[in-house]
This record gives sequence, structure tokens and C-alpha cells, in this order.
Amino acid sequence: MPDERTRSVIQTREFLVELSRDSTLPESVRGEARRLLRHFPSKDDLILAGRLEEQHPFGPVFSSTIDG
Repeated sequence: MPDERTRSVIQTREFLVELSRDSTLPESVRGEARRLLRHFPSKDDLILAGRLEEQHPFGPVFSSTIDG
């Protein structure tokens, strides 16, 4: 479902942020998390994508809400 997919991507971004800030992890792991975050969509990006896709006749990939 689009709302579940949106929520999952948002939670993955939050997890990568946590990894990138965890000083108990090796620098290689933190660096990889930072590298992935450079191109990872923000919550606002996903909500906007959901709004645009909800207008598409084939249905959305993402949702403009994460509340189900």
C-alpha cells in the first residue's frame, strides 16, 4: 500500500540518520550511512511525491499521508 511504503521509506531515512550519528559504530558504517542519506528523499519530498502521484491515473507509488 502506498501509505505503508511511504512510512517505510521515512523510517529507513530515520534509521540511516541514527547510524550516521552513532559514534560506537565504525567510521566506515557511519560514512556509508551519510553517503546514502545524500540522495535519500526527505519526509517532505515523499509527501510531495505522494500528492503528485495521487493525481496520476495509474495510482500512486507513495502517499501524501502516513496515517493509513
